Amino acid sequence: MATTTRYAPVSPQVPPAPIPVLNRRPLLAVCAGLGSVLLALSARHGYHVDELYNRASREHLAWGYVDQPPLVSLIARVETTLFGDTLTALRVVPALLACVVVWVAALTARELGGRGGAQLFAAAATSASVVTLNAGHVLTTNIPDLVVWVTVGWLVIRLLRTHETRLWLAIGAVTGVGMLAKNLIVLLLLALLVGVLAMGPRAVLRGRHLWAGAALAALISAPAVWWQIAHDWPALEMSAALKTALGEDSRVAFVPFQVLMIGLCLTPVWIAGLVALLRRAQWRAFRSVGLAYPFMAVLLIAIGGKPEYTGGLQLVLLAAGSVVVVEWAKTTVRRSLAGTALVGNAVMSAVLMLPVLPIAVYGSNPVLKELGVFQLDQAAWPRLAEQVATVNRSLSPQDRAHAVIYANHYGLAGALDRYGPEHGLPPVYSGQNSYADFGRPADDTDVVIAVGVNRRTFGALFTSCEPSGTFRTDLPVADQDSEFLVCRGPREPWSQLWPRLTWIGFQCPYTAEAITAKSEKGCSLT
Repeated sequence: MATTTRYAPVSPQVPPAPIPVLNRRPLLAVCAGLGSVLLALSARHGYHVDELYNRASREHLAWGYVDQPPLVSLIARVETTLFGDTLTALRVVPALLACVVVWVAALTARELGGRGGAQLFAAAATSASVVTLNAGHVLTTNIPDLVVWVTVGWLVIRLLRTHETRLWLAIGAVTGVGMLAKNLIVLLLLALLVGVLAMGPRAVLRGRHLWAGAALAALISAPAVWWQIAHDWPALEMSAALKTALGEDSRVAFVPFQVLMIGLCLTPVWIAGLVALLRRAQWRAFRSVGLAYPFMAVLLIAIGGKPEYTGGLQLVLLAAGSVVVVEWAKTTVRRSLAGTALVGNAVMSAVLMLPVLPIAVYGSNPVLKELGVFQLDQAAWPRLAEQVATVNRSLSPQDRAHAVIYANHYGLAGALDRYGPEHGLPPVYSGQNSYADFGRPADDTDVVIAVGVNRRTFGALFTSCEPSGTFRTDLPVADQDSEFLVCRGPREPWSQLWPRLTWIGFQCPYTAEAITAKSEKGCSLT
């Protein structure tokens, strides 16, 4: 296996030592292999709950949404326009972006002096990681955000090695694009800034290029930021709702998630990368990147943030650890251990994040039922549409002509929007997050099929609400046993009713009494 090139810390006056040649062909093979696997499995199981939301939002393009910036909705629009409105079409870009993540991980190992073997191990380890397969399999905000985090990490390491401050322009451009996908990149920049201020080299913070890069990031992200300003910063309300939904669970689960994000077998590798960044004399210039991780971890625990927010930075540490592992693996036994860890991690990550097993296995196995919930979130949507169609057919022709569907959350609404037309279902609406802005029932709508709502709170808004069955499936999906209601006679016009059915977040904080008392906002979540 290859060794690494060792070099002393760089000063602005001393030209940086040359880095190893990029091992292009093997890296291309790894990227092609990952992309092929992701695309080959893309049509199995079904849409993820968040994909159904993003698919719906593509028809309502805007500079922002209550719960996310606009980039993913635009990607969904482009993909379905070019490739058709299919599950595989929606997942082409995520697969390609996952390959970009793998490639940049190899570039990161190279910047740290890793030769061909280290670059190849970094690419393979990144491909075998839970966070990469999770983000690369479905179209959510996670995959462009992951690309941005890994790319910024690579560019910062290159900046610290070369002291070429013009790289701030590239960092600014990538950050600006990242802000159009997810606002979390600010967390990485804060952690890296704290690291540089504490560990140096502070010289990279001087000069006009830093400010030019910041201006470029602000310019690119300005439309999304302006949308937030014009709509009274719904992202802040969304953040507060997320914190309420997580409670203390995020702190309790923080350490287990740090192991899970990369995978159990490769956890020693990224930890080795973290330790090496903080302690290696020849990597002194990069200690700020090592410090960024513990700072971010402490910050997330303090604010109750989601523990998976560290995933992008962990991939950077994994690339650094790959250099360490290849240096360590000088004997056949050590190489065998490293290879076994790599393969074992790939298998476990694939079972959890990719539809490699029948969906019934995920639903019946007691371990996979908990750890494989990502797969169950992609199941049973066509079955839901079939059962709602049965309710719709039970209505009189006159009622069917004036009926609409109200779904408790955007996943239910997105599923019925996707599969409803083939069953002749009426228009679908939901009050959650920006789905509420996609439209509301007309004021003369008298009949609504409500899916997954609380009968007591939702029924208070109508003269009558009759139960009409529940959602039944053999799989332990989140919406199993959700109730179907047929409600008639709204007590107010929908234009007045709608603001009390719209809400932001993940859990409904509003009680039946609040809705009955005509509070400013209400919701029907159970």
